[in-house]
Amino acid sequence: MLCGLVQTALAQSRVVKGRVTVKTRGEELVGATVVVEGTNFATITDASGNYSIEVQPNSVLVASFIGMITQKFPVGNQSEINFELEESTDNLNEVVVVGYGAQKKSVVTGAISSVKASDLQSMPINRLEEALQGRTSGLTIAANSGQPGSAATVRVRGVTTLNNNDPLYVVDGVVVDNGGIGYLNQSDIESIEVLKDAASQAIYGARAAAGVILVTTKKGKAGGIRVNYNGYVGVQAPARKLDLLDATQYATIRNEAAVNAGQTAPYANPAAFGKGTDWQSLIFNNSAKRQNHELSISGGSEKSTFYLSFGYLDQEGIVATDISKYKRTSIRLNSEHKLAKWLTFGQNLGYAHDKSVGLGNTNSEFGGPLSSAINLDPITPAVITDPAVASAAPYTNKGIRRDANGNPYGISQAVGQEMSNPLAYIQNRLGNYGWSDNIVGNAYLMAEPIKGLQLKSTLGSKLAFWGSESFTPISWLNAASVTSQTSFNRTNNRRLDYNLENTISYTRGFGLHNVNVLLGQGAYLDNNTRMTSVTFFNVPVDNFDDASLNFKVPADQRNSDGSEGARHTVSSLFARLNYDFDEKYLVQALVRRDGSSRFGSNHKYGIFPSFSLGWVLSREAFFPTSNAVNFLKFRGGYGVVGNDGIGDFAYLSTIGSGRNYTIGTSGSYIIGYSPNAPANPDLKWEQTSQTNIGFDATIFNNVNVTFEWFKKATKDILQNPRIPGYVGAISNPAANIADMENTGVELELGFRKRLGQVDFSVNGNVSYIKNEVTNLGNGVQYLSGGASFQGAPPITRTQVGQPIGSFFGYVNEGIFQTQEEVDSHVSSSGKKIQPNAKPGDFKWQDLNGDGVITETDRTFIGNPTPKWNYGLTLNAGYKGFDIVVFGQGVAGNQIFQGLRRLDIANANWQTDALDHWTGPGTSTTFPRIVNGDPNKNFQNPSSFYLEKGDFFRLKTLQIGYSLPNSVISKVAMKKARVYVMSQNLFTITKYTGYDPEIGGSVLSIDKGIYPQARSFMVGLNIGF
Repeated sequence: MLCGLVQTALAQSRVVKGRVTVKTRGEELVGATVVVEGTNFATITDASGNYSIEVQPNSVLVASFIGMITQKFPVGNQSEINFELEESTDNLNEVVVVGYGAQKKSVVTGAISSVKASDLQSMPINRLEEALQGRTSGLTIAANSGQPGSAATVRVRGVTTLNNNDPLYVVDGVVVDNGGIGYLNQSDIESIEVLKDAASQAIYGARAAAGVILVTTKKGKAGGIRVNYNGYVGVQAPARKLDLLDATQYATIRNEAAVNAGQTAPYANPAAFGKGTDWQSLIFNNSAKRQNHELSISGGSEKSTFYLSFGYLDQEGIVATDISKYKRTSIRLNSEHKLAKWLTFGQNLGYAHDKSVGLGNTNSEFGGPLSSAINLDPITPAVITDPAVASAAPYTNKGIRRDANGNPYGISQAVGQEMSNPLAYIQNRLGNYGWSDNIVGNAYLMAEPIKGLQLKSTLGSKLAFWGSESFTPISWLNAASVTSQTSFNRTNNRRLDYNLENTISYTRGFGLHNVNVLLGQGAYLDNNTRMTSVTFFNVPVDNFDDASLNFKVPADQRNSDGSEGARHTVSSLFARLNYDFDEKYLVQALVRRDGSSRFGSNHKYGIFPSFSLGWVLSREAFFPTSNAVNFLKFRGGYGVVGNDGIGDFAYLSTIGSGRNYTIGTSGSYIIGYSPNAPANPDLKWEQTSQTNIGFDATIFNNVNVTFEWFKKATKDILQNPRIPGYVGAISNPAANIADMENTGVELELGFRKRLGQVDFSVNGNVSYIKNEVTNLGNGVQYLSGGASFQGAPPITRTQVGQPIGSFFGYVNEGIFQTQEEVDSHVSSSGKKIQPNAKPGDFKWQDLNGDGVITETDRTFIGNPTPKWNYGLTLNAGYKGFDIVVFGQGVAGNQIFQGLRRLDIANANWQTDALDHWTGPGTSTTFPRIVNGDPNKNFQNPSSFYLEKGDFFRLKTLQIGYSLPNSVISKVAMKKARVYVMSQNLFTITKYTGYDPEIGGSVLSIDKGIYPQARSFMVGLNIGF
């Protein structure tokens, strides 16, 4: 009888086949899950979206996919069931990567922002930082330069320390140093998660204070082989040029400056010069090429999956293209293999080779193509074609650079120092380049001996090789820039970092109770570097291509150098508990214990705890059922994290050389050694505690809202306090001294809905942050030094009660219009404050009231760090057509516009100088121009140089068209899309420089920043 029942059941079961697609586009869903409801029988769709599964007649099939609304179908008598899934209007079921695991977004209690692969598809992104900029709240990101391949400055919830503020990057579980993150190909990225609060960061302990950015790369999915290609080609140009004086205008102002100083005008007939030389047009390229190609192959079976990709990026710079280029070739192989039902082996491996050719100076007042093009006078010709001039000084000097016709490049007689002819400068650097090879990957073994218990061991590593080759010819660019001998340099570096991690996690549900416990151990090593450098002098060639180390120059014409990095090691234990009751009441608690080689003997280990709570109010029985609020979750957390980026051996009294001395009367020197500074065994990590309160909501079925408020306090910031001279040390010891705070709010909004036949979505985010230095040590109100600008006093200052690195300088109260106003500007004793001033000069504020203008009259005049950051993305699709509009911007900061050299009186001006003061009432903002600048109108760093840094930039505009499936299926294609796009199409700003986005260790200081390019591209995306 039992056999008969079994035979009957088998006779009733049958195979159902079908396809899972996106309802609005008809596009197949690869890797969608189809499960028999109420059972463990499931399958995954293949590369064509097809599935096959054995069912019973009374079964119900359920199809699901991340980001899609789950769909059910009763089987009945059907043998084919096709699912058309609709895109979900909320993101609560999305999986968010957290440290050492993943969670559904609906139960996350920390402040974590995500960027998915779909957000980056076909975007013109070269580096990871660009993928984050404007797409998530809580980040301040500014490009360090528009030079191809250049990195960006990234700050997570503001500046956290007076030292290293770079976040911790973790790619597939491997810690990657900030300088090496550029190896990633954006098309390989599956998701990026930014851990913003200490409750989520604490799992990374002593290295998490500046924020943690987790990158997960793409994996293969079970099914057939899937091939995808995406590529684009295009051209680039500068978005704007500066309005500089032409030759006639320049000569006119130079004459006026001389006359105002009682001198003879240098130019008898300014109009005879005409427009003169437009130096900018000589260095800018309006058709710089750009191309990017990406090919991926993925697939596998239920037992093994793989993802293989190739990438090629080639971008020319828009400034001095011959010495501004970047190429990157990348390969990635990720795979996972089920060795048994309970045992899995996997690996992730990425390799990238890049070659960069750079200007040398991309934001410097001390020469280079940009700074020289801004400051050089337009009277000097770019090339000397007059034989009489070419045969006279200075063109008779050895090393004069010449064009292809043998004509010397013009040398300015008015503007000197580092300002040289850009064409000659370019010729001096031809052939020089830098290179790098980065291999980043890991291998892991994962076992699940019983359901819910997972043991995982991971070995990750980064192996990097990088270096440069450069040739310097004999040259005479001007009297201040002379090279009298050739030299050829080759530098090679190597770095090997690794991490070994072992984790045990257990997940179990008990009715409505859900628990996950994680225990882990980690060992890490980084900064394991070696460097060698060799320079040969007087190499008998005159160009890079012929230069070689094979030339047998004398021993005294060879110079070599080498170094090895101080290895940084970390040993860690960590644990995390996640608990929820019916996904309604949420608890997370974690702790990490880190030991670092950078800590003193009395504080070798640090403990970093955190907790967070969540309450999903909308799951309560009393919560009203309505379309107004569909989901509501409140959450809050507190945690402590650290920063061990405090330098190596700072806790020790290291020995330095060069303290030479003599003994007796022979006069010979004895090489001397002595301690650099006293030891500090109490040195420890910088500690950042953070409180975060927020909520997540879905309203009106289509709108997602995330709000955060945070307060972040850092204490024990490393500084070097001054010690008395009688101690006998030549340096000050390191100690944990300073404190600072950041407070802020963040808002993310998302809307998605199908309006008729149009799929429409909009996502926006905005962040506000306030920074304040609260302590610099006993009796210390401010730090000496600050950002430099030429020979002027520091233009920034860090002081208690102010934002870090605030602009510091003189304040002008306007311009003296008459001599009477000069005479009436007196001190309390009736003495003239500016006795040498004339009408047309700035009226300086005498802040300390001592009756004279000195450096003590400087004050805080602006903040270089934006208070507001925001981004906006619009997506729309209609019958195969799609459009993406993405923009981002900042507000609330000032920019120090230091394009003109203060110490070169004859440097060129922007055309706003034409509106300078020439008589009473002619100007209240731009002073008179006079040789010698006796009132220091231009030499004093002051509020005159500050401009609003607010801007909004349309980063990307993309329009595409996807061929219908009925057409492409005939040639076995799964996708065919062609698109056109622009990058940096326009920027709305009042800033008068090239580019208001200026990164660096101190933001918003413009010394001639290499601007970001405006690009136009056409691309193709096809899949098989």
